Amino acid sequence: MRHFGKTLSASLALVTMAGAALAQDDVLYVAGPGGSIEQALRDTVFPAFTEETGLRVEYVAGNSTDTLAKLQAQAGNQQIDVAMIDDGPMAQAVALGFCRDLDLGDIKDDIYDIALFPDGKSVAYGLLGSGIVYNEEYFADQGWDAPTSLEDLTDEKYAGKLVIPPLNNTYGVLTLVQVAKMRGGSETDIEPGFATFTDEIAPNVLAFEPSPGKMTELLQSGQAVVAIWGSSRAKALADTGFPAAFVYPKEGGAVIGTGICPVAGGAEKPEALTFIDRILEPEMQVAIAKTSGLAPVNRKAELAPEFQVGMPYGEEQINQLVTVDWPTINEKRAEWNARWTREVER
Repeated sequence: MRHFGKTLSASLALVTMAGAALAQDDVLYVAGPGGSIEQALRDTVFPAFTEETGLRVEYVAGNSTDTLAKLQAQAGNQQIDVAMIDDGPMAQAVALGFCRDLDLGDIKDDIYDIALFPDGKSVAYGLLGSGIVYNEEYFADQGWDAPTSLEDLTDEKYAGKLVIPPLNNTYGVLTLVQVAKMRGGSETDIEPGFATFTDEIAPNVLAFEPSPGKMTELLQSGQAVVAIWGSSRAKALADTGFPAAFVYPKEGGAVIGTGICPVAGGAEKPEALTFIDRILEPEMQVAIAKTSGLAPVNRKAELAPEFQVGMPYGEEQINQLVTVDWPTINEKRAEWNARWTREVER
């Protein structure tokens, strides 16, 4: 009887494991951002994908840092099939071996070159640009011209009215790099960026603010009238009726590509590639753009004029965007963060 009991227990365990494995086979696990992007995916991409493949999508919402941390925690036994991460953390994910080769097939010809990440393992499914948002009404009342350059951030008239995200935020690090380039530096020569921030920009800064909610509050309350932010964030603020205007500086707006990759080291389901293909199709690109404010990466995605506002839409605006060397930035970022805290936000 004792032997029979052990055999029965072992059999039940095998059945349970087999059932769990079968359940996992019927699910595609996707980790990506919450909010408007998640809603767009649930409304458009998920139903079409499930109808085509028979797989249910299990979505794990979180910011890019959260998703990268999950990939690191699951290294060697990945539970996530598809990861959706901003381009900076995506470069880290690729470098750590968390993404596998991505063959886009014919649809690749329809994707803007700036969205095709050079690693060959990930691609941007949406674009936004980093630039300057300002209170158009306040500027008019003061008789100020609209800002046109990152050089304007050094203007003393902005003292106590300027907000910039800190260096541990994507917008913050992009601004440091772009300011360094403006003053003759680069990702490998960041000194001009630090010097300009420390001596000329930081004295004007009201707050180094990472939170979108707090940034919105500072602008809406009038405490801040100009800030560094993303095109989609500025559009969302303007959509509330606030007189927010957004410009790409003449140095070029640094592109932020919201990336996606098939995860390596797990089940490596072929349907992961199907999911990515569906997200890149024109119809899905339009739906995501309307809901989230992310600009389409597919040239064939056509948006009505009212949905184009506040995003880098079309060839002309896409060409205003510039890329940065994320692998170099990621290699130096911890060192830069420590220095930023010590020298700029002191």
